[in-house]
Amino acid sequence: MPFIIKTVIAFALFTIGFGSGVLIAEPPLGQTDPITAPYGAYTSFRDMQHDIWLYVAPSTTTTLVVKPVYKHGECDWLPAMALKAGWPVDQLGKLKQIALRESGCCPNRRGGDMVDKDCNITGVSEWTHRSDTSLLQINGLNFDPKRNPYAPICLQMSICTQEPLLDPYTNLKAGKLLYDYWQKAAGDGWIPWNMCNRDKTCK
Repeated sequence: MPFIIKTVIAFALFTIGFGSGVLIAEPPLGQTDPITAPYGAYTSFRDMQHDIWLYVAPSTTTTLVVKPVYKHGECDWLPAMALKAGWPVDQLGKLKQIALRESGCCPNRRGGDMVDKDCNITGVSEWTHRSDTSLLQINGLNFDPKRNPYAPICLQMSICTQEPLLDPYTNLKAGKLLYDYWQKAAGDGWIPWNMCNRDKTCK
């Protein structure tokens, strides 16, 4: 029987024995040649793992998650992250438009922040909307219980301060929560981002 098959069988038996406190005979460790040496018992789980790694080749492929490079006005990275955050495919186009309008797709922005082409904060143009946060400029009324005891993001996501929402993925998840609420309540998930709510032109 090929040694690798013996090793797999031995590992399975050892796992059973390890759980029941019974030592099962296994290939020996360390400098001893495990192919020609007689079988013996492992003295620790760490030693067993060591031998397994000697004969199980490590994976040669890895999946890298590349952090987006944020540029003002560039939102091409956003749909993939939005899908992971739970946004439906048919709303991704509108979502990109909103993020572009609200923050220029610079997730580090608070309300009133000015940025350069690389999304670096260069100053503050006005101070009246500082609770507006990140990609979707989510307002403090939605997360700050001091301003709104029923703030949905605080109640449902346990995010009750601004800082966590500066993370773009968290911001997109919070935005999806608001979208779902208004879609269910009023049939329009985009109400929180409707400009007429800001300039009081809604009728």
